[in-house]
Amino acid sequence: MAADKRGNKTVRDLALSMVVLGVVVFGIYLFVPHGNGKRDPVKTETVSYNVELEQARRDAPYPVLGPTGLGARWRATSVQYSGADRRNVTWHLGFVDPEEQYVALEQTNGAAKAFAAQVTIGSHPDPGSGVAVAGATWQHWSGGRYDALVRTDKGVTTVVMGTAPQSQLVRLATSLRPTG
Repeated sequence: MAADKRGNKTVRDLALSMVVLGVVVFGIYLFVPHGNGKRDPVKTETVSYNVELEQARRDAPYPVLGPTGLGARWRATSVQYSGADRRNVTWHLGFVDPEEQYVALEQTNGAAKAFAAQVTIGSHPDPGSGVAVAGATWQHWSGGRYDALVRTDKGVTTVVMGTAPQSQLVRLATSLRPTG
């Protein structure tokens, strides 16, 4: 008979421990911030990108572009270079423009259309939508998360994209140079 009491007491203690543990875990869950599941590349902190740009220019198998003369109101907020796969080297530089809109530069020597569709989150080329920028013709892409200007030259695809109006996309595209 003593064994039965001890067995019941052990199960009851285990159940109470589980309830207490559940309350603690739920309390932690309430106080730990968690995102909404959507990835938003727009950040608010300004970052310096000069070191990464020079490093990318030394390493990439193509001329890596960087902006010149944008002005202090254009704030760089994200920078990334990936050169592990030499057939798909990527360069990213994100900005917040003077009107607080997101504008970014993306480059690759990989598959042009797939890259542009990926970085614009589903945009597609607008037929007959050539935009003249500094003597070159860029194709306008729309329909996804970001509008974009896309240009492929000598196996390198450059995408200027964002939530900003086309005039700001053109402004960034006009400022791009292969050297500082």
